Amino acid sequence: MRKAPLPVRDGLNPSRIRLPDEGSGTVVEYLLERFAADATRVREKVDAGEVVDGEGRVVDPSTPLTSSQWVFLYRDPAPEPRVPFEIEILHRDSDLLVVDKPHFLATMPRGLHIVESALVRLRRELDLPELSPIHRLDRVTAGVLVFSLRPANRGAYQTLFAQRKVTKYYEAVAGHRADLTLPTTVESRIVKFRGTPTAQQVPGEPNARTVVERLAARGERALYGLHPHTGKVHQLRLHMTSLGVPIVGDNFYPTLLDTPRDDYSDPLQLLARSIEFPDPFTGRRRRFESRRTLAAWPG
Repeated sequence: MRKAPLPVRDGLNPSRIRLPDEGSGTVVEYLLERFAADATRVREKVDAGEVVDGEGRVVDPSTPLTSSQWVFLYRDPAPEPRVPFEIEILHRDSDLLVVDKPHFLATMPRGLHIVESALVRLRRELDLPELSPIHRLDRVTAGVLVFSLRPANRGAYQTLFAQRKVTKYYEAVAGHRADLTLPTTVESRIVKFRGTPTAQQVPGEPNARTVVERLAARGERALYGLHPHTGKVHQLRLHMTSLGVPIVGDNFYPTLLDTPRDDYSDPLQLLARSIEFPDPFTGRRRRFESRRTLAAWPG
């Protein structure tokens, strides 16, 4: 994907809007119709020269609809309640920023969580407009999250994930089943269909693999170590559920619950404890570990 012709502003990337392949009229007419509720702001942005095409050319009221496939502009994010948890910095050098992400904070802007995402917070607080994540954590998962400080080097670090040279380790609190023989390897095929919040395990060749071990047990609960060998959506949550021990605080599996997004009372007891990989530039082994604890497993 071509780089956006507008820079990051106030921690936010410009919005990229695809124009219809066919149609008549002007780009501005199309935008006013598509974003009718924000028509006044769209006109203001056009008048200010803040709407551009894929080549960076300013869109004006006469620009024909057929002249470009994409337009870029800065959308005004809707007001969001602040997620009442802070990001802790674990490490920073010339290439990487490593943080300890709290529960309930999205990695990147998405859906209802735009400003209240780790990426936008860090860009604003540290004045790092070119910051970008090398990988992601679910909004409800806490722990180690790695960002790239230099766009030119980001691809080399991301390639490590594609080549499965990154070792990730998680901890989770879930129910204790004495009859469950551990450690064990869980393999399944996981798919997620567009428009549905949850993923599914379906018949077919496995595309997800997790090694699960029991670290300790206390009454009806146990602390588990999770070693994912793949990174499918909600993989750890689905695999734990498939063993009959869904993770404490999981409002997706085994049953999807309608939990308000500002309800922080029952965080998912899943923590990205550590990440380790060979640095693609120095060859040195890099390891970063979370300092957080899981509330359901004190001490």
